[in-house]
Amino acid sequence: MNTSRIIILGVAVTAAIGAGYVAKNMLTPPPPQVIVEQAPQQPAIELTEVLILDADVTMGSVVGDALTWQSWPSDAISEAFLTRSSDPNALEELRGAIARVPLYSGEPLRRSKLIGEGQSFMSSILPSGRRAVATQIAADTSAGGFILPNDYVDVIMTRRSGAPGGGSGEGFVTETILKNIRVLAIDQAIQEDEEGRRVRVGDTATLELTPEQAEIITVAQQMADRLTLALRAVADAQDPVESAGEYLVSGNGRRGTVRLIRSGEVTEVGAR
Repeated sequence: MNTSRIIILGVAVTAAIGAGYVAKNMLTPPPPQVIVEQAPQQPAIELTEVLILDADVTMGSVVGDALTWQSWPSDAISEAFLTRSSDPNALEELRGAIARVPLYSGEPLRRSKLIGEGQSFMSSILPSGRRAVATQIAADTSAGGFILPNDYVDVIMTRRSGAPGGGSGEGFVTETILKNIRVLAIDQAIQEDEEGRRVRVGDTATLELTPEQAEIITVAQQMADRLTLALRAVADAQDPVESAGEYLVSGNGRRGTVRLIRSGEVTEVGAR
């Protein structure tokens, strides 16, 4: 076989192999194209926007700008919470509200912790059945000015009394007429002390009393030369509230005393 025939045969074989490969690719369908559409991502937990405080608010202060919306798990929302879906205008409406109790950053706002429209602060924090009575005090009769709202105190009355035995000299009678009384408010003003320093001193303390205790302290303010507030420890705040001055309004006198009436003046002898 000559060379030309070998070349022609090789070309024919190569062409046949190429034609078969092309025919095979034409008969095989192309693989299907998979199109993946990205669905919108949903949170794993359903969330609801709740009105919370982003700053502390002291009792009696205006809420102001200490409010913001924050996403909370829907399952953890109480009916008392304010949500954007139920109260969309709450953020603007409650900026001028006053806190009935101390509010702290991060806690959800509740309407029950705010003073209602048209109500005064004092009447809002006063429990049902209680009375608020103002009592004149001075720095030296109020634990040095350290008594603050929500502290508990004893009220001590000091007054002059005729000397036992009818003598002409005068003594003093001191007694605790009210025990474990809550202080609702105490007014404070800035003034200078003897060394020129600026200090805060309260002039009037407002006490939370029952109607009977209100009568006792009203009479005591008329009779006493001085009323002193004695600060109690926090651990003693759970002690029962006591009134030892009922005799001031009943007219029966204290137990163990003898009431003497001399020239229209009433004195008590023999107490303590």
